[in-house]
Amino acid sequence: MTEKYFIDTNILIYTIDNHNPKKKKISRELVAKLFESHSGIISTQVLQEFYYTAVNKLKSDPKIVKSLLKSFEDLEIVQINTTIIHNAIDCSVANNISFWDALIISAAESANCNKLFSEDLNSGQIINGVEIVNPFFEVNI
Repeated sequence: MTEKYFIDTNILIYTIDNHNPKKKKISRELVAKLFESHSGIISTQVLQEFYYTAVNKLKSDPKIVKSLLKSFEDLEIVQINTTIIHNAIDCSVANNISFWDALIISAAESANCNKLFSEDLNSGQIINGVEIVNPFFEVNI
């Protein structure tokens, strides 16, 4: 079975963020590997958060961001549905994490991902069978 890796919004944002060159380089290398191996997965939540953050916080041109979003369509995209939302609520309560982080984990779980690349959760922690990996500590693919 091919390993599958979920990419959190923050990793994608760092690919275009000029405020931290080291994180930008690591993120770009990681995302490129996941595109090349066809093993990267995101969700509709990630697409929405990426657009919002890039335009509103990084002040990127909306047309350029839209073009980037189109390139993300080469990745597998999990459609957030009511089952994933209900699972996220349970995950949030059981693990004492934010609903939004739980929604990312539940989307990764629904896609049978082995790992979730994110800096927002505890690296090495396994939640609902998904291992959290902070790529700025180490890259495990």
